[in-house]
Amino acid sequence: MASTANFRNGMTLMIDGRLFSIAEFQHVKPGKGGAFVRTKLKNVQTGAVIDRTFRAGERVEEVRIDQKPMQYLYRAGDEYYFMDTETYDQFPLPNELIAELIPYLKEGEMLSVMLHGDTPIGAELPFFVELKIKQTDPGLKGDTATGGSKPAIMETGAVVQVPLFLNEGDRIKVDTRTGTYVERVT
Repeated sequence: MASTANFRNGMTLMIDGRLFSIAEFQHVKPGKGGAFVRTKLKNVQTGAVIDRTFRAGERVEEVRIDQKPMQYLYRAGDEYYFMDTETYDQFPLPNELIAELIPYLKEGEMLSVMLHGDTPIGAELPFFVELKIKQTDPGLKGDTATGGSKPAIMETGAVVQVPLFLNEGDRIKVDTRTGTYVERVT
């Protein structure tokens, strides 16, 4: 059990039988009445964000979430399969748990899978991934890095705005948090 005084961003709590991660919190001490903690909680399974207020000192159940490096293997229907590289166990994750990762996910990619006990509940990609440009307008002589941008379709299907000088087949580094081009990779 944890007290509201122990709250920190990223902490996972069990509330009404569901797992929530603290996105942000604020301790409030009004001039009148008792102090309280205002929070934004993200449902770990669905990604939905809710607001919840706790009385100061209120006790809540803290849950330990383990992160384990795993390799993405393949997709079968609406499930994505990952393998623990130490034990070779395979875990399926449904589409809705990793929807924001799918545009950057390619076979063989290593990522961090979040586990509650032995049950996978989500995954996190590295901040940067290298992807190959599958389709884009051809670059022209004289196009520079600061001149502008054009859309490019990556090997995974993601669409990223890239500088005009890049061509099909070029490899680039993409920031998975924002979906933006970082640099060309040689």
